[in-house]
Amino acid sequence: MRVEADGLVVADSTRALRVLETSHPPTIYVPPADVRTDLLRPGDARPTVCEFKGVARYHDLGARRAVAWSYADPRPGYEALRDHLAFYPGRVDAAYLDDERVEAQEGDFYGGWRTADLVGPFKGGPGTLGW
Repeated sequence: MRVEADGLVVADSTRALRVLETSHPPTIYVPPADVRTDLLRPGDARPTVCEFKGVARYHDLGARRAVAWSYADPRPGYEALRDHLAFYPGRVDAAYLDDERVEAQEGDFYGGWRTADLVGPFKGGPGTLGW
């Protein structure tokens, strides 16, 4: 996987974790060693809580707000995600799985990575919040 923004490669990894959730395209979690963390800073966005994974904290990149999130202390069963960063593909210039440029999941809440082989419907668009 690879994430690009402002002419820079922000993340590049062959060790990323692919997480599947109900009615979502996969979310990609990148080990911090494979991210240019020097380009990120703690975000101003309030932390949110996932009922499964725990408290998510957000990260800004330059003038871009909340481009990624992470779990510093994930709940039991999700320990593998500790400190990994998940990027919103719609908040960066480009995101790739292998050489395929991914599409952002519809809506502004979820960070799923859509590839050509995925078939929906997916949560995120108008009228899908209650699924």
